[in-house]
Amino acid sequence: MRFPGKRKSKHYFPVSERGRVSFQEKVEDAPVYVVGIDQLLVDIEAHVDDADLAKLGITKGESVLLDKMDVDALYQSLKDQGRVVGEFAGGSVGNTIHNYSVLADDQSFLIGTINNQITVGDYAFHYIRHTSSRVNLAALQPIQGPMGRAFCFVTPDGERSFGISRGIMDELSPEAIPEPLIQGASALVLTAYLLRDEAAPIYSATLRAIEMARHNKIPIILSLGTESLVREKRDTLIDIIKGTRSIVAGNFDEMRTLTGQDDALLAGREALQWADLVLITRDQNGLYLCGHVDQELARETRDAIHSKSIPEYNRYEYSRAMPRDECQKPIQIYSHINPYHGGPSVIRNTNGAGDAALAALVHDMAANVHHRDVAPTSPQHKAQFLTYSSIHQICKYANRVSFEVLRRNSPRLVSSLPEREDSLEEAYWEA
Repeated sequence: MRFPGKRKSKHYFPVSERGRVSFQEKVEDAPVYVVGIDQLLVDIEAHVDDADLAKLGITKGESVLLDKMDVDALYQSLKDQGRVVGEFAGGSVGNTIHNYSVLADDQSFLIGTINNQITVGDYAFHYIRHTSSRVNLAALQPIQGPMGRAFCFVTPDGERSFGISRGIMDELSPEAIPEPLIQGASALVLTAYLLRDEAAPIYSATLRAIEMARHNKIPIILSLGTESLVREKRDTLIDIIKGTRSIVAGNFDEMRTLTGQDDALLAGREALQWADLVLITRDQNGLYLCGHVDQELARETRDAIHSKSIPEYNRYEYSRAMPRDECQKPIQIYSHINPYHGGPSVIRNTNGAGDAALAALVHDMAANVHHRDVAPTSPQHKAQFLTYSSIHQICKYANRVSFEVLRRNSPRLVSSLPEREDSLEEAYWEA
């Protein structure tokens, strides 16, 4: 469980001699992993214009099901016209879990459904081929039928719209959720897409996994999906987020729909009524991270203090996030960062950037669990923290990882990053 970049070791593993436990002591006895549940599907990226979307009955920027359409004919038509520019392993949680394992160079588990017979060249084959070998797929449930497909229609203005062909992606049965795997996880990563259809088996399977995680106090990380889905399932999503050890992530449109607030900071503050930690991405405006900390453990920033809709919102951004119920006197903490280097000079597609940012946050949370296991007497763990690093530092990391996805025409990090000293060297600085 390591971080990328030229990280100064004292910032990760405090060197106070009193009560210090050797970092190398019995690391293998404290396995750390995260578990994700997803509708396994393949992303098919195609360049279209607004008229094409209208013919397909898709509202720009939204996600719709293509159940009544001949998907094979649609795919072949796009292929014949030369509009298909990429085919990738996809799914919000699948992207996040893959990126986590690339960043952490450590194991994770993915739960979902996949073809019971896989042949070279089919969609299931490509999904496995484009997923990090560190992602353990042993918990997948084999089902007869086609893999799910997600058409990502990119219009000339760069807006993304999605058409989903479900295939077997919703057929995950509740009995296929391995309880021991959930019990030992550092986090359970979910997406609101899992809750779209209450009649689908995967809906019940997701609720069962949530109950297992809550019973064992495993952090539940929920990615919001799309604005229309949040609008449709708002009450259900809020009920899930209200549970203890909850983290919610989404773009500004999704968070605005969830909270009713038209300002990112105010949306974060509203979401903190239900969640322990909130991640908001906002395209060219960067990202926000909002959380809680005990007043006695709050650390003031050494950067400039800013005021927006919340006066001096970043005063305590050098604090590490805590579960609200672990705080004697909880105070809210906020941090914001603009895109790394202003963002890539050319952005072909924003698909996967939010998943990359979330993967960085999950990595930091898992690293905190890892270090707590191997160095429980470290002063770094004098309280029950959710993150190893300050929210300000995590913003830098998430921002930098998102940049890596944005500069590539792929919703995922490549399975082997360039030398970390070069590719992510500025990701994780804080004095």
